[in-house]
Amino acid sequence: MQVGSFIVEQLSEGFFEIFKDGTIQKIGPAALENQHIESDFQRNTIAVGIDPLFISGYEMNIIVDPGLGWGLDYKSRFKDTSNVKTNLDIFDVRPEDIDFVILTHLHFDHTAGCTFVSDEIKTTPTFPNARYLVHKKEWEHAIAHIDQSSGLYGDGYRLDELYKLAAEGRFRFIDRENFFPVRGLELIHTGGHSPGHMVLRIHDHGNTAWYTGDLIPSENHLNQTALPITDTDPLQAKKMKTEILKRAYNEKAVIFFYHSLFKKAGKLSLNKEENFVLYDL
Repeated sequence: MQVGSFIVEQLSEGFFEIFKDGTIQKIGPAALENQHIESDFQRNTIAVGIDPLFISGYEMNIIVDPGLGWGLDYKSRFKDTSNVKTNLDIFDVRPEDIDFVILTHLHFDHTAGCTFVSDEIKTTPTFPNARYLVHKKEWEHAIAHIDQSSGLYGDGYRLDELYKLAAEGRFRFIDRENFFPVRGLELIHTGGHSPGHMVLRIHDHGNTAWYTGDLIPSENHLNQTALPITDTDPLQAKKMKTEILKRAYNEKAVIFFYHSLFKKAGKLSLNKEENFVLYDL
């Protein structure tokens, strides 16, 4: 999809079932007929999609939230599973071609694809020439809560392999509320879902798109202003969701979702009840 001078491609790792204890297992499309959608938290599991973004423009290649990365590791039993590398192969892009990796936050289902275990049994950056961007508050919170669980869905921090990236100086820790990694891309610190959560706004030549991470993980969360079962600060999340949705609606912007099962992206309209509705592009 063209957004100004940027090409934005939504990648896909498929469909997954996430258990409350943090366990993740892959499921096929047929299984979705028996699954509750992402907005139903009454069960012990939820079904989600995992869909990173690939952005290219102004001679830059960027990955946003590289996903689980199943199949990347040496002797992985998931070699036939879609991951960020196999997705990039479709566009004839190599991991070495990526300049930036943007991490909206550090929960495992968004970051595991940052690294893999090589044939030499060494933790290796998936994108060896990239800088990895994360908010400083998120890193500090993750370090303080490693191996701790708040009981929220999807709140797991597993930093073992990310420590290596930090030790090698590959991280850029952002300490601003608004940060522009390249022309036309703005990272906005929202908090809410996690203390250092960020969203991405793409704005170029009058065209706008948003990637909302886990602040608004799917189209089913457009009118759920607070999610106490997933957000560490529901009031902050509500405030930022309201603000971002209002801006996206007024900008006639495209919204890309990370965890949707079916409607992965679209623009906003309002129905008779003044609720947001996603319509196809």
